Amino acid sequence: MAIFRTTATKFKSPVNRKSLFPYLLLAPGLLYLAIFFLAPIATLGQMSTKTKNSDGVTYSQVFRFQNYIDAFLQSKEQFARSFLYGLLATILALAIAYPLAYGIAFKAGRFKNVLLVLIVAPFFTSFLLRTIAWKQILGEEGPVIKVFRALHIIGPTTSLTASAFAVVTGLTYNFLPFMTLPLYASLERIDPRTLEASGDLYANGFTTFRKVTVPLSMPGVVAGTLLTFIPAAGDYINAAILGNPDTKMLGNVIDARFFRIVDYPTAAALSFTLMAAILILVTIYIRRAGTEELV
Repeated sequence: MAIFRTTATKFKSPVNRKSLFPYLLLAPGLLYLAIFFLAPIATLGQMSTKTKNSDGVTYSQVFRFQNYIDAFLQSKEQFARSFLYGLLATILALAIAYPLAYGIAFKAGRFKNVLLVLIVAPFFTSFLLRTIAWKQILGEEGPVIKVFRALHIIGPTTSLTASAFAVVTGLTYNFLPFMTLPLYASLERIDPRTLEASGDLYANGFTTFRKVTVPLSMPGVVAGTLLTFIPAAGDYINAAILGNPDTKMLGNVIDARFFRIVDYPTAAALSFTLMAAILILVTIYIRRAGTEELV
């Protein structure tokens, strides 16, 4: 009996080692998330319920959840503006990226890899420099304002810089690759025989696109819109460089509270409120889109 137990133990031990191997592979990533994500989030949550002491430097933990209500009421306009600009940038990016990704996936042929490199190429330049470049593009000597005035879209004294138009344009441009690449990956996986079968069933090109291509590409649409909306709603660089005081987003308020006003509890409360709102909206959107597996 002892020999049988020893043999059974030897037989089971390789299986146990194999079952632990995936967790060992995950350990470095989990450790990284714990140190650089969970710990800062916990510190931020702790700071959000503190109050500043009379010395104006130190803080006391009093669990003052009123900080959240006060922070929201003070910055509700910037809060709404952040989501509005993020939504507009996402819609524009989708309108631009879908035809682009469709053309690369089905029509580019041997130039497919070249076009993909061109989409990723802006990432080789600093985000800050790309945003500053748009300040020149939309400036008085730039090509955009000259074309708009020639077409009488804007008046001779209208300026495009330091405006909501410039902020949304910058957001759309900077996050366009985040929309294009998931769309391309989703469209490229569509079997061409599926589209041919639609034609064999007497569907025209538009019907095939509406009934076959779009539904099959929905995972890419959902992933692209999330990757675009989430950073766009929390962005502050485009509003700081391309906007004006009336176009400030919530990210600008958080930046000012942290580094200029030095009001850490309010800044932390605003950060948590923004994260919670984005999480709720993303969850609702994914469930309504029918792609819960992306969560």
